[in-house]
Amino acid sequence: MQQSSSKQDRIAQYKALIARLTPKSKVGQGALRAFWVGGAICVLGQVISDIGTRMLGLTLMQASSLTSVTLVFLTALLTGIGVFDVIAKYAGAGTVVPITGFANAMVSPAMEFRPEGWVLGTGARLFTI
Repeated sequence: MQQSSSKQDRIAQYKALIARLTPKSKVGQGALRAFWVGGAICVLGQVISDIGTRMLGLTLMQASSLTSVTLVFLTALLTGIGVFDVIAKYAGAGTVVPITGFANAMVSPAMEFRPEGWVLGTGARLFTI
């Protein structure tokens, strides 16, 4: 009986320690950041598509391709110079809008293994997800 009480006391102390040391989650702030950054990425995509159809005279299919290529290029460029990681840290899941998340997932491993050289480092790791 004594051991059971002692064990329960330790469990209670452990739970109190966890409650005291665990940082409080800022779900509301994270959701707001993800919403506005993800929305801004989508608005950028729509602007690129509209420019393609209205100013460049592209069909909707061609404008969609232009939008995808442009967003992948911009994300890869921003990942390469280290800006996208800062944005992703701020916005969290808001940067995982499918096309930008894919581009970041493609470029990040290549950038990590860049010191190994162009062929064995960047080239070989480019398609590692």
